Amino acid sequence: MGLLTDLRDSISRAVDRLFVESEPKRIGIYGPPNAGKTTLANRIARDWTGDAIGPESHVPHETRRARRKENVEIERNGRTVTIDIVDTPGVTTKVDYEEFLEHDIEKDDAVRRSREATEGVAEAMHWLREDVDGVIYVLDATTDPFTQVNTMLIGIIESQDLPVLILANKTDLEDATVQRIASAYPQHETIPLSALEGDNMDEVYDKIAEYFG
Repeated sequence: MGLLTDLRDSISRAVDRLFVESEPKRIGIYGPPNAGKTTLANRIARDWTGDAIGPESHVPHETRRARRKENVEIERNGRTVTIDIVDTPGVTTKVDYEEFLEHDIEKDDAVRRSREATEGVAEAMHWLREDVDGVIYVLDATTDPFTQVNTMLIGIIESQDLPVLILANKTDLEDATVQRIASAYPQHETIPLSALEGDNMDEVYDKIAEYFG
């Protein structure tokens, strides 16, 4: 009787592992505000599902709640990798409502947006610590990547032992410097791209399959 029970339990555990391993991995798209996270999320979603995830904007903190696109199947090199994309709000140490006033947004709306953006930062951090299986970290190649926030987030990702793919975005702009990002975080591979123009997305998809497959 004990042997049959042990055998039944072993089969049950094997089946459970099979279903867990077949579930799509949740991949969080992280980075500072206006790095192009939503543009990238939309590019991936459109390329493989035909649908966008959320609105893109030059206004900071346009994404103030995490958005999720489930069951995105990416086919690379003869195999299919299925992921859930989580487009997270840009993480920063401070959200000032005056940032929104510079974009001709009324004060009441600016205050509301800043409050929502602050809540969005907390939500993004919760996802990072509890609910993602890997990270795509998007940085603007025209700005200095060596900031307190970026260093903190990369450190948290490393402490969680999460696979992370660093993308140097906006290479379509003249003042983009990919090497600056690669030098700031040499422990990780840096992939250049323009999410807006779709430049180098084939390599990005190859790396997504490699890192998260």
